Amino acid sequence: MDSPSRSLRVASVQFESAPSDKDANFAKIEAFTAEAAAKGARLVVFPEGCVSGYWFVRNLTVPQLAALAEPIPDGPSTRRLIALARRHNVSVGAGWFETGEGGVFYNSYVVALPDGTIHRHRKLHSFEHDQVRSGTELTVFDLPDGWRAGVLICYDCNLIENVRMTALRGAEVLIAPHQTGAVRSKDPNLMGLIERVVWDNRHIDPEAIRREFTGDKGRGWLMRWLPSRAHDNGIFLIFSNGVGVDDDEIRTGNAMILDPYGRILVETCAAADTMVLADLDARLLEKATGRRWIRSRRPELYGPLTERLGIERDTRILKFEE
Repeated sequence: MDSPSRSLRVASVQFESAPSDKDANFAKIEAFTAEAAAKGARLVVFPEGCVSGYWFVRNLTVPQLAALAEPIPDGPSTRRLIALARRHNVSVGAGWFETGEGGVFYNSYVVALPDGTIHRHRKLHSFEHDQVRSGTELTVFDLPDGWRAGVLICYDCNLIENVRMTALRGAEVLIAPHQTGAVRSKDPNLMGLIERVVWDNRHIDPEAIRREFTGDKGRGWLMRWLPSRAHDNGIFLIFSNGVGVDDDEIRTGNAMILDPYGRILVETCAAADTMVLADLDARLLEKATGRRWIRSRRPELYGPLTERLGIERDTRILKFEE
């Protein structure tokens, strides 16, 4: 399938979402998509929950969550994303909270293709609200440009099994939308908060916010694991993230695109809404180290990966113990 000429220009966007203000958030999505398309991008990736807003959701009542969430594919945000993809003839991915069956909800991500079709991923490890359920299916599909893509949302990428299974289903590109960085934690070895005043004063003291975004609350933490997800599975990885105020936390952006060797093709540490673009070269896939390792697997040894050990716990419980 790989050919010397097969390439894909992709864009990863970071931006600050306004809670519940879908029109304001979509205005940013539309502007960045137009810019990316003008620069030749064929796939534009936006953050987790960027249409609806994200972290404030944990404090909503069930009726408030119901008013915020939408059905997929019949809701207005899906239709708006499809129209955007058609208008610019690009594939576009964005996230919001979905109204599911039986009065439950999902943290979902939709990739709209230029022909009007969509692919939906429901986050596999949700924790944002008692009524937000975790999805049960991996999401892998073909892009119109001859590439195969998968989607994993934020915490989904933490588990190496999710990424490996996505690669085993043929994904060459992992779309990885997040809302992370500077997360509250009881563990001193994890990220920790950025003080709101540091963000508010970012134009007065840019060095202070730069230190936080590039240090262990932002890029430093991502570098502990993000390149390995790309390298160990031999896939390109598009990391999109929120930036700025997200309820009582500050997201660190750090939008980046990695190659199948875990090398960063392009990144930003800007404390601002911004976008990075890169050209993915399929010639890197065939001999990527991770793909060689996948061919060296011994599945007969891995049975316990599919068995419960009695130590498993709900992601929501584990998340709030961090």
